[in-house]
Amino acid sequence: MDRQPCVYLLASDRNGTLYLGVTSNLVQRVWQHRTSATDGFSARYKVHRLVWFEMHETMESAIVREKRIKKWSRAWKIELIEATNPYWRDLWDDILV
Repeated sequence: MDRQPCVYLLASDRNGTLYLGVTSNLVQRVWQHRTSATDGFSARYKVHRLVWFEMHETMESAIVREKRIKKWSRAWKIELIEATNPYWRDLWDDILV
């Protein structure tokens, strides 16, 4: 999973605060969020639970997808999460294998 473009959603809790991002290294980026390695939104609002992610072939396609999802309503983002993760389980362990 290293060095593959990815769009991801983090949550503070079920139906909690959401954070949408894009990265080329999902494990490293989620670890940074989980440990509050940098000050910012996810550290301030304790948004550390990986609840959805989507791999892409290119960084350009991942960025386009992220920009589209950012324009979505909160309800649509919740539907996106619940389509594959209805209980908002933390997917951290899934990406470590």
